[in-house]
Amino acid sequence: MREAAFIKQNKARWQLFEAVIAKKESVNPDQLADLYIEITDDLSYAKTFYPQSNTEAYLNSIASQAHQKIYKTKKESTNRLVHFFKEEFPLEFYHYQKELLLAFLVFAFFTIVGAYSSATDGNFVRLIMGDAYVNKTLENIESGDPMAVYKSQDEGAMFLAITINNIRVAMYAFILGILFSVGSLYIMMNNGIMLGSFLYFFYERDLLWESSRTIWIHGTIEISVIIVAGAAGLVVGNGILFPGTYTRLASFMKSIKAGLKIMVSTIPFFIVAGFLEGFVTRHTEMPDLLALLIIAISLFVILYYYVFYPIRITRKKEHEKLLEQSLK
Repeated sequence: MREAAFIKQNKARWQLFEAVIAKKESVNPDQLADLYIEITDDLSYAKTFYPQSNTEAYLNSIASQAHQKIYKTKKESTNRLVHFFKEEFPLEFYHYQKELLLAFLVFAFFTIVGAYSSATDGNFVRLIMGDAYVNKTLENIESGDPMAVYKSQDEGAMFLAITINNIRVAMYAFILGILFSVGSLYIMMNNGIMLGSFLYFFYERDLLWESSRTIWIHGTIEISVIIVAGAAGLVVGNGILFPGTYTRLASFMKSIKAGLKIMVSTIPFFIVAGFLEGFVTRHTEMPDLLALLIIAISLFVILYYYVFYPIRITRKKEHEKLLEQSLK
């Protein structure tokens, strides 16, 4: 290929890459890595067929700059983490709002089923929650401290145990998505029924407010991110069921990658939920206003980060792109 034709064929990609390096354009890390590989391939080609040319010098220059950008220092790795939570993940999660909605609806529906079943079958709560838990809670109610179960362990040990257990449940919700999404929906069903049964158990004893203002201190975040994990499982299952223009294997690999990113996003929230359950929920003597404030802030953060922020940042990026195109 003649050098002029080689330049014409690849010029647009080189200019994009140069703009990314100069921070005039933004792409996700995977695209950046792909561009870097293509640039180094072009550089090798130029060295072979156009040695000592301006084309070789130009490609060598931007490849060197790219090397410094991709192979980052420790400080830059921190920036990478910030970029993931601030831009990369929300932009990608915008495309999975339907999966999130489905996971939520299934969870909410079976919460109602759990409450209804408890209301119509006196043994249902014991079937779901277990005799040991029900008997212990009844003892706590008799002693005047219905929420004593949250004070039964040392704060640190409880924080660690709860966080690990919540992550385990979330991983089940994610991994079982491989069963054509049915596994993830099962986890949503199971946890929804447990929540509905739990709430009705206390409602039946005129303790719904006392139980709710206590459990939702940590449960607002805990349950929300389990639903998010269910959405990650649905992403995996849908990748298998609906490959679109991809091969089924390629679609599966793509969905696994997307699902893992969703799971990574939940880790800080699980840690916060575990901290609240271990160190804060046990203080049942706290004023109702403070409990409601914690619950309201938790709900706002979850809704903003997983629903409103992905929409907002996606629309912002689309607007910026349209503006750039109109100025060209």
